[in-house]
Amino acid sequence: MVSGILGALANIFFYVVFKYGFHLPYENFWLRMVATLLCISLIFMHRLPESFSPYFPYFWHTFLIIILPFTFTVNLLMNNFHELWLYWEIFMVFVLMMFVPNWLLFMFDLLTGVLGAILFHNLSVPYVPLNPTFNIPLYSIVISFSIVAGSIFSFANRNTLKELERKKAEEKYRALEALAGSIAHEMRNPLSQVRQNLDEILLELPRSSTENDYASLPKKNIETIQKRAIQAQTAINRGLQVITVTLGNFRNTDVSKKELTCLSATTITRKAIEEYGYASEHERQKIYLSPGEDFIFLGEENNYILLFHNLLENALQILQQVPDGRLAITIQRGESVNRILIRDNGPGIPPNILPRIFEPFFTSGKKNGTGLGLAFCQRVMKSFNGQISCKSEVGIFTEFTLEFPVLDKATINKFERNLYAEYTPFLAGKNVLMAAIPEAYVPSIRQQLMPLKIGLDNAEDNNKALEMLAANHYDLVLSGISPLPAGTAKLGNIVKNKDRNIPVVGCSFSPLPPVDTINGVASVIIMPPALPELLNAMKSSLEMARETLKESLSGKTVLVADDLDFNRRVIKLMLNKLGITIFEASNGLEALNILKSQPCDLLVIDMRMPVLDGFETAQRIRAMPSPYRDIPILGLSGNLDNATLKLAKESGINDTLLKPVKLKPFLQKVTSMLKVNTPAA
Repeated sequence: MVSGILGALANIFFYVVFKYGFHLPYENFWLRMVATLLCISLIFMHRLPESFSPYFPYFWHTFLIIILPFTFTVNLLMNNFHELWLYWEIFMVFVLMMFVPNWLLFMFDLLTGVLGAILFHNLSVPYVPLNPTFNIPLYSIVISFSIVAGSIFSFANRNTLKELERKKAEEKYRALEALAGSIAHEMRNPLSQVRQNLDEILLELPRSSTENDYASLPKKNIETIQKRAIQAQTAINRGLQVITVTLGNFRNTDVSKKELTCLSATTITRKAIEEYGYASEHERQKIYLSPGEDFIFLGEENNYILLFHNLLENALQILQQVPDGRLAITIQRGESVNRILIRDNGPGIPPNILPRIFEPFFTSGKKNGTGLGLAFCQRVMKSFNGQISCKSEVGIFTEFTLEFPVLDKATINKFERNLYAEYTPFLAGKNVLMAAIPEAYVPSIRQQLMPLKIGLDNAEDNNKALEMLAANHYDLVLSGISPLPAGTAKLGNIVKNKDRNIPVVGCSFSPLPPVDTINGVASVIIMPPALPELLNAMKSSLEMARETLKESLSGKTVLVADDLDFNRRVIKLMLNKLGITIFEASNGLEALNILKSQPCDLLVIDMRMPVLDGFETAQRIRAMPSPYRDIPILGLSGNLDNATLKLAKESGINDTLLKPVKLKPFLQKVTSMLKVNTPAA
């Protein structure tokens, strides 16, 4: 706009000055009018519809060509290289370079304008003969120097502006991060309290529909309470998910190569799908996962999950307006590059918007968006030495592609050796029964479990499985879920009702996300199973069996430090049936005093508390030569960004967990840490 105003005024001013002040031999009123009108049109460009945006670059370069090289060179030639216009030609070159920093575009605009001016001169009537009297070689040197100087000035100016923009962006990020972190910290506690109360309400409500269960309340009322409590839980989980994703977009994604670990594409993607806070079960059923052939990549788990949640959130919001909305996730192993494809059948992204979607703070079509999500995804993929791209056709689809470099065979073999070394001590010697697993999957499961030296039998259906369970001792059952989980649930409940307490791992063959909670089933995996997912499901299911938990945790002492009574009560409820002795502290200073007088096996501490927070408490524990110096410490926080995780590690906290805590991951962490008696690195 400023350029248009200045250009319009300058053309009128110089026409009057040169024609009537300096009495130059040539001044063209109509040429000046065309230039003036072009400048005026530039003032109103921002009022044009958005559909004009793709064509603006063409208009801009046409505008520059006519206003600068064409107009200036016409006046230079028609005034027979007048000294005044020789100076203005140098000025024009310098200004054009400022507006067009790209070298090739600059030369195109300059040559197009000059050649057009020469053509205009040759066709003019009357023809103006040229008789240059200036030193052409010397002037050429000045022109060349102007071009070089303009390039240098433009480059330096562009870098300065980029640096200023970068600093402003960093300041904006820091301010927004601080605000988001503060809001999240204040919101997570009340939301987690509401969720815990809803959990307790559902536990107290009768689960069957017999008349005795509804003696005090009509059946209809009980069902209404259950329905509303479940809906409230879903809403709270969604709110917590929004907080997590919003905070994650401000996370510093700088990850050193030493921090990158081997991750299974199938396992980590499945985990991201499971942990996402869906607005409804209907929304969850829009997702279809095709595991394909699993691959291993170097990455960082938390950043990948946040990346994936951003893509899920964007797609599911767009699919709200699509009746048969579908989000297909495909894992592809390749020879030179591995890929994860996330494709929806939504309205697509217009071609003029598609190139800008990864720019920070750019939003389009998403209500209340920050414009940070896809920029965060791009930073994460770069930190993994990979890349993210997007292709789309309006009205048909949008597909994001995550590309990862193929790891060398030695790295993959080392990862698998370490994996077997980690799980062999726990799983070796166990007897496992496969029940109703399709024959196509049986050989691959046998091959995956062979290095663990476990007993592995196969039953073609659940009836045969019950016969084999009655006749033999098994520690674990892998049961197929197809097409509905009813058979697997029945098998799991029968096993439990016979007091066998054998954990059942459900194996899903559906492209839909497997149901997390099936009565009688300890956990659910998707087939074909990725090795890390299979081993972890088996280990965690065995660990979470009540007899195993009691055997592992009975007699242990846990100190819980949190400034909120409610949070301490939640943890006590999780641990009170496992024979664990629990001590409580409302801050780090109280925790230190308890440790001085009472030996404890584990410290569970909120990392952000008044008086003395978890970080400082851990530092003091690790620094003091005391009997409890090596106590395992589990840190809890409502915001596990990179800065918090780094500070936790430096403070001596062994492991961390995001609040509000969930029962299964919390017990897994506690069980694992109570077996470790070494200080944090």
